[in-house]
Amino acid sequence: MLVLVAPGQGAQTPGFLTPWLDLPGAADRVAAWSDAIGLDLAHYGTKADADEIRDTAVAQPLLVAAGLLSADALGAGTAFGAVAGHSVGEITAAVQAGVLSDTEALSFVRTRGLGMAEAAAITATGMAAVLGGDPDVVVAHLEKLGLTPANINGAGQIVAAGTMEQIAALEAEKPEGSMKVVALKVAGAFHTHHMAPAVLALEQAAAALSPADPTTAYVSNKDGQVVTTGADVVARLVGQVANPVRWDLCMETFAALGVTGIIELSPGGTLTGLAKRALKGVPSVALKTPDDLEKAAALVAEQSA
Repeated sequence: MLVLVAPGQGAQTPGFLTPWLDLPGAADRVAAWSDAIGLDLAHYGTKADADEIRDTAVAQPLLVAAGLLSADALGAGTAFGAVAGHSVGEITAAVQAGVLSDTEALSFVRTRGLGMAEAAAITATGMAAVLGGDPDVVVAHLEKLGLTPANINGAGQIVAAGTMEQIAALEAEKPEGSMKVVALKVAGAFHTHHMAPAVLALEQAAAALSPADPTTAYVSNKDGQVVTTGADVVARLVGQVANPVRWDLCMETFAALGVTGIIELSPGGTLTGLAKRALKGVPSVALKTPDDLEKAAALVAEQSA
């Protein structure tokens, strides 16, 4: 069983959209999406520097656009047993599951990015990954410092979120048994109470959507469960900005469903890296550039044999 996954914020790098725009029809699609949401996706994906695309309001639509382009390049006939996305990647996954249209997804993620950027501007906040250590020990240490375990990613990685002072305290005093603390290239304490104002904006945006029920198993960040109705998918997309991402539970569900291969949409690499450690022996392909499409096609063919 093949699983399709979409990465979250922080996966973007300067110029990463450039090779995807060379695919037939891609530039026109991106131009139409840009007009629809009032953001020049082609510019930010090809010419902007790291600081510009670190902006939450830019990064999130850019990631969804890249995910949709790479999914389309895989081919409509590719059969996946399940789909999931990490944080903003859940919106990309919702399109692949048939819950939202491309245009609905881009409009919704534009509201999400702007709302989260505004919420992040209220207080100076950030995120940092804690690598290694016993999960219970790490979580207890974070809570002692007033931090939230915002992303429990599995494979020895927990992402903390909170004020910059709290992040500095974590860097100065890492949890017992952990290897290191790495600050993330994000502009706020996502998936915490700091994002509550964005939830209100997304509730209003969700009212304009017409979600369909998933046609492919949709695995939710909230609890790793398979969600069966479009209304529930959207409700979870609204609430997830202020609640932790449980990617560890998503991977447990992949294993329970019998995953035999994973393909990660552009800009791939983060989620396949976690899978290599948590789902040992399961082959995976990360779509970093269109050159990786051949490897993905080979994996699809191998799984279909």
